[in-house]
Amino acid sequence: MKDINKQHVTEQTDQGRRSVLKSTIGVTLSGMLVGFGVGTPNIAYADALTKEERDRLTPDQIIEGLKKGNARFRSGKMQKHNYLAQKKASANGQYPSTVILSCMDSRAPAEIILDVGIGETFNARVAGNVANQDLIGSLEYACAAAGTKVIVVMGHTGCGAIKGAIDNVEMGNLTGLLSKIKPAITATNFSGERSSKNDDFVNAVSKTNIQQTISEIRKGSDLLTSMEKDGKIKIVSAMYYLNGGKVEFD
Repeated sequence: MKDINKQHVTEQTDQGRRSVLKSTIGVTLSGMLVGFGVGTPNIAYADALTKEERDRLTPDQIIEGLKKGNARFRSGKMQKHNYLAQKKASANGQYPSTVILSCMDSRAPAEIILDVGIGETFNARVAGNVANQDLIGSLEYACAAAGTKVIVVMGHTGCGAIKGAIDNVEMGNLTGLLSKIKPAITATNFSGERSSKNDDFVNAVSKTNIQQTISEIRKGSDLLTSMEKDGKIKIVSAMYYLNGGKVEFD
């Protein structure tokens, strides 16, 4: 009977759990430890991440939760998200743990590949995951005003913006955007063919571009740099591999 009750409680709480907290904090619910899958028991919480739950997490715990979310994505064992419940629970307030600056590529939707739900992450998307004043201001809002603890700058393999920068593409306002990527081309040490047709070179430039975006964030925001030095936030890089689906954090 005890096992049946435990299974019932787990089924009732599965829909409302937030993935960043998976396998990071254990609590007691109705006298029983409630787990999700294999590993450390998880916190039981409402349909949306609360301020108290978010604030209890360290940046390292949040990053670990994102890694485990990506592992679920790759294995095909993603959460059964109740988006309607998440929408309702977060309508009057949001407490995301992470802000993700990523590329607009349709094959790299951060929320899906990291298996997170509504209200869990801020998401800023722009071709080539570059940073400008507006995007940096958005990151400042997420961290300094809303309490987010982790900034992830995520690029991906086979990036069209990287290829366009390598090929010196000129097209309206895109020309200016690609100019922000070009310093990464020069800065990339690569012994093979330095061409957009060479996938290895494209991906090497993408990794360099991520690091240069992080440098731009730090140079462009004394506020975020101070928060990072004080240990209030972490700024990390991530590379998403289209083949296989792995997000590799640095």
